[in-house]
Amino acid sequence: MESFETIEVHSLEVVCDGGGGALGHPRVFLHIDQDRGEITCPYCSRSYVLPKSCVPHERQHRINEM
Repeated sequence: MESFETIEVHSLEVVCDGGGGALGHPRVFLHIDQDRGEITCPYCSRSYVLPKSCVPHERQHRINEM
């Protein structure tokens, strides 16, 4: 079975276009569920993961405003 790419991110929102320019796929905006900490693109099966020690940018902004 082919191994798919895993990308570490620091935001709950990610954009995936499959890479490869015209050989990619339509751009999709994905939202990572903070409890799961990862999401897989439905087109190319790339996985986007939050590191366990990460405070996502959206949450970090709310914490700084308090």
